[in-house]
Parts: sequence; structure tokens; C-alpha cells
Amino acid sequence: MKSLVRHMEVFTEHDTELIDITQRVSDAVAESGVEEGVAYVTTLHTTTGITINECLPDVEADVLGMLERLAPLDSPAYHHARFLPSDGAMAVNSACHQRAALLGMQVAFPVERGRLSLGRRQTIYFAELDGPLRRHFIVHVLGE
Repeated sequence: MKSLVRHMEVFTEHDTELIDITQRVSDAVAESGVEEGVAYVTTLHTTTGITINECLPDVEADVLGMLERLAPLDSPAYHHARFLPSDGAMAVNSACHQRAALLGMQVAFPVERGRLSLGRRQTIYFAELDGPLRRHFIVHVLGE
């Protein structure tokens, strides 16, 4: 069995944004030499997500709008809005953690005939929910 693990960086520019990483994942699959298998894409942060959707500006805006409605930044209900001695600061990003929980941290796709098997309109997004920051994700390709 072949296995390729690639640690990748993304530099986000906004507090909240969706970044298309489809080509980077496809390139890792091609580099792996795997003909039949699976590709996993995993974020390494608790205030980011990995998700799939159609690459249209209106769809992206609607996804971000949904996250705002479901986990508003200013909700008084958050428990994670207090001083954290471990960080030496106030935790004010509970909404970002909630949004990440809604999106999820990983996606998996089949690899067929040496290529990532995506639907015609599917795009792999890295979701920044607490930026802008330097972020990391992993692409792990396994198979024959």
C-alpha cells in the first residue's frame, strides 16, 4: 500500500472566509502515485473547518451567512467568554469554535485511476473562522 502525507499551509486574509484548496489536494493525489484509494483532508485547528460545496460567490456568501445565523459572534449564551489563565487573555471566539463544529474538520474522497474523484461542481474549501492567521491542513492519500 502506498501512503503520502503532505502538510500544507494557508495564509488567510479575513476573519471568516472560504478558501478553495481543491487544486492543492488534487496535486497531492497525483504526486502520491496512488491509482485506487482514498484522500483525506484534515484541518489542524479548532477554529477552522474543511467542507465541500459549489464554487460560486453566492453559495460561499450563503454558507458564511448560515454560520453567522447559527453561531452569532455576540451571543451572551457562550460559556467560552471568560478569562483564560492558560492564554493570559479573554476568550472571545466561542462562535468560531461552534462554527467549526458545524462544518467539521475532515473530508474524504475516493481516488480512482490516479485522480481525486470529485463531482462536477464540488470544491474543497478550507474555512477560516477566526482569522486572519497562518493555518495548516494535512492531505493524506492511501491506496494502491
